[in-house]
Amino acid sequence: MSRLLTLTRAARLAGVARGALQKKIISGELRTFEGMVAPVDLLRAYPQIRMDDNTVMERFTQIKDSAFSLRVRERIMPDPDVLMARLSELGKELAELKSQLGRYQHVIEHLDDRLAGMQRNDAGLQAAFDALRSWMRNELEPDATPSGDTHALAIKDTLLRLMVAQVRLLPSGREFFVEGSDTVLEAALRAGVSMQYGCSDGSCGLCKARIVSGRTQQVRAPGFALTPEDLAGGCALLCSHVALTDLVIEAKQDNVQTIPQQQLTARVKTIEYPVQDMAVVQLQSPKSRRLRFLSGQYVRLDLGNGVVAKYPVASCPCDERNLQFHVHRIATNKFSEYVFTCLKNADVVSIEGPVGEFVLAQDTHRPLLFITADDGFAPIKSLIEHAMALDVAEVMHLYWFSLRTHGHYLNNLCRAWADALDNFYYTPAVLPGTNGDWTGSLAAQLTTLAREHPDLQAFDVYVAGPLAFVEFVRGFLLDHGLPETQLHADRTREDSLMEYAAP
Repeated sequence: MSRLLTLTRAARLAGVARGALQKKIISGELRTFEGMVAPVDLLRAYPQIRMDDNTVMERFTQIKDSAFSLRVRERIMPDPDVLMARLSELGKELAELKSQLGRYQHVIEHLDDRLAGMQRNDAGLQAAFDALRSWMRNELEPDATPSGDTHALAIKDTLLRLMVAQVRLLPSGREFFVEGSDTVLEAALRAGVSMQYGCSDGSCGLCKARIVSGRTQQVRAPGFALTPEDLAGGCALLCSHVALTDLVIEAKQDNVQTIPQQQLTARVKTIEYPVQDMAVVQLQSPKSRRLRFLSGQYVRLDLGNGVVAKYPVASCPCDERNLQFHVHRIATNKFSEYVFTCLKNADVVSIEGPVGEFVLAQDTHRPLLFITADDGFAPIKSLIEHAMALDVAEVMHLYWFSLRTHGHYLNNLCRAWADALDNFYYTPAVLPGTNGDWTGSLAAQLTTLAREHPDLQAFDVYVAGPLAFVEFVRGFLLDHGLPETQLHADRTREDSLMEYAAP
């Protein structure tokens, strides 16, 4: 008997993105049973993938860690108690399967004896009964697949279940893995799942969730006390518990309406200058005071002495302590001049926010198309990294246009994504113009894009950049049949930050 696999687990075993499986399901290439996949069908859909080869998954994990500015941490073993609990669960499951197989064996043998003892005068009926008995005996024979791929997949699945626990959230159905010694909350955030939480150390109770099935273990004594009713109902604080087994939990997730306005301070961790007029500023908040935000949202940055501006967070919400911002140097802009001439490591920056509705739509499995210009790449970068963490898109296309010199200031990062991920495509382009009018060049580029993607209606499209650029692209896409509900345009930018020649 083969254990059915969830899509998330099947994608991990095959070393492909979850969206790739969903694409094959939609096209009919991969069968599912109540949202689950049979190992034999997974092997049939991906015959070119060796079940003992993790190269694709390792590349994917490596590029995500690099892109999110996460520490490249060792893949540490789970706690011994966690390993013992998971081994115990696997042992119980094995015993149940053996018992069930024994019952099936007994039933089939009894049926075979009854069929053999029945007298049949009709030759055709005799042949049919003999064929039925032969079929039953063949079905009971051990799987003798020459390649042994089904057995290798079963072994790999067992090892995966031993090393990591899978969590399914209700009511959204979102799934993620808990690795190493991560708490359930840490694993959710690392996977890009926008959870409601506050302190992350057990003091506030905002991450309270109900454990529907599975077992957890408390790893720290929380300061927040659950009520007797909460405990009787199976509730736990996700920031204080690790997963002993696979879990199904009811938990609140963030959206634009539920994320509160926050005020916190952070310190400058690094300042890098990929090109002469662009600074990439990395801020780090205290462990106990992290910024809850959605990819694509903006915050207000206060450097002191009245130096204030609104910028999009350019990093993924999955690493909410390390916040990245892209600052384009503009001579007449007080904030950017201060960043380039005065700001230094360890300086304190006040943060207020987040704001904006230019966020990733997490309830769609359509391919994603990103169109941006110059430092409009900042919110787009956050969206892309969030989509990678959630593993929601079967394909992602990035078109990055440059309206000025050195507009592709993180070109190597985008090329690294395209090199490392089979489902990511990157197209940079410079828009030459006459007297600052780049609209003719942009129209030609967009016409080429529309020819490359005649099925625009199949995409979710995200557009960010100077307001004039955003409005031009928006009008073009709508005129070429893109449904307005699938078009997400960033209109949050401050006019004071944009000194671009516009038509």
